[in-house]
Amino acid sequence: MVKRTENSERPNNKKEEDLQFLAQIGSRIQAIRKEKGITQIELSYRCEMERSNMRRIEAGGTNPTVLTLRKIASALGVEIEEILQNK
Repeated sequence: MVKRTENSERPNNKKEEDLQFLAQIGSRIQAIRKEKGITQIELSYRCEMERSNMRRIEAGGTNPTVLTLRKIASALGVEIEEILQNK
């Protein structure tokens, strides 16, 4: 067990490129959702999740699981690959 002192900092577990990747995924979900004319509330309902969770995913503020991405892709009528594409 590592003992922390007041001056020790917690290591940053998320690298900048990881954060950018999550933001890209969120942007793709949002773009596809808007292309299809689906509101964030409707997508949340289709995925059986809270709107606040969908908002965090679209903002890149959380790391969605593969199962969550599958659920979102299905609700949008696309393949997971389309969400992961960097356009």
